[in-house]
Amino acid sequence: MKHLRLFFLFLALVLVREGGSRLAVKAEDGGGFVKTEGMHFMLNGSPFYANGFNAYWLMMLGSDPSQRAKVTSAFQEATSHGLSIARTWAFSDGGNMPLQSSPGSYSEQMFQGLDFAISEAKKFGIKLVLSLVDNYEALGGKRQYVEWARSQGQPIASDDDFFTNPVVKGYYKNHVQTVLTRRNSITGIAYKDDPTIMAWELMNEVRCPSDPSGRTIQAWITEMASHVKSIDGNHLLEAGLEGFYAQSSAQKQQNIPSFLVGTDFIENNQIPGIDFATVHSYPDQWLSDPSEGNQISFLRNWVNTQIQDAQNVLHKPLLFAEFGISSKMSGYNQNERDQIFDTVYSAIYSSARGGGAAAGSMFWQLLTTGMDSYRDGYEIVLSESPSTASMIVQQSQKLNKIRKMYARLKNIEEWKKANDRKRNDGGNTGN
Repeated sequence: MKHLRLFFLFLALVLVREGGSRLAVKAEDGGGFVKTEGMHFMLNGSPFYANGFNAYWLMMLGSDPSQRAKVTSAFQEATSHGLSIARTWAFSDGGNMPLQSSPGSYSEQMFQGLDFAISEAKKFGIKLVLSLVDNYEALGGKRQYVEWARSQGQPIASDDDFFTNPVVKGYYKNHVQTVLTRRNSITGIAYKDDPTIMAWELMNEVRCPSDPSGRTIQAWITEMASHVKSIDGNHLLEAGLEGFYAQSSAQKQQNIPSFLVGTDFIENNQIPGIDFATVHSYPDQWLSDPSEGNQISFLRNWVNTQIQDAQNVLHKPLLFAEFGISSKMSGYNQNERDQIFDTVYSAIYSSARGGGAAAGSMFWQLLTTGMDSYRDGYEIVLSESPSTASMIVQQSQKLNKIRKMYARLKNIEEWKKANDRKRNDGGNTGN
């Protein structure tokens, strides 16, 4: 830890001197497992900063040979903009194109789609965050799990029984076991042994509004984090939190009652099995008055509050796992999207260059051409959004520069140590 603190002090001085110099964009080398050291991600002995994107659809398109080129194209475009991490779904429960059609019953075709996505990410040096279940019902999620249990005679009162019913928890644990021990049909590597995967996510946007005290979610995360770690000791784990606080810290919610959803950014992330914290940011959805000025003001306070708490209270890395703005919002303009990106990116870089907890972000969502059916208003097609694409490149360059400076300093220190050893060895000859 002392080594890292000295590095970041040195880095701050160098960055001030070098100002706006730019580096060629290059995604990180995909080899090695990402680990944590204090408030930082580490990859192959150097800090790892995650500038990336969401692409929930990778498994779906990967399962259709006629659509696989879009997966490859998305990774190609991402790496050309310096993006080094992607978040996607390792679930699809019931309904159309299910990975899991019923508890314990899996589609080999869909699993091969996920195999393909992971193998392509490996080729392009992109790390993956894989989410294991959804809070929402579009792809089954917790509602499908409780419906499966209800059909077996379980007394289900609401979707939130997902977190407490022993049968439902058994279904989920089995899914975790199945995914983590899956052997990739293309690479031959078990998921739990594949360094292409950076982290598992327990649930996308975990919420339990029936228990605003947070006790239900706290117990569930504790139990499931332990289960994941009992199977896989290689990978990092995060809960899937949006960054909301419990009632005891309501002032940090900026007086938006809808944020009380049974989670707590502090307590949930203090669970030992949780390796890093996550935040989502959607002021266009959350604010009653989503005017441009209000969104930027809210976002600036929201992002900085989370960074400070991750740094001063949690002492863990912080990843902004989703952020964006919808082009379908009334009065939307491209400049507004760029301001949202700039607000998030600037806060992350400011924290990172000073050795803070902010470790990167993933915008929602990246699409490539020919994917109109996946457009949700938040999509970024890089060829269609040159100003946003330019901002993405610049952020990749700046974060990559921090890593390169660390590697340079590390090499200098190792060279000095080697010379010291040679001098000492030389002084001892002839004794």
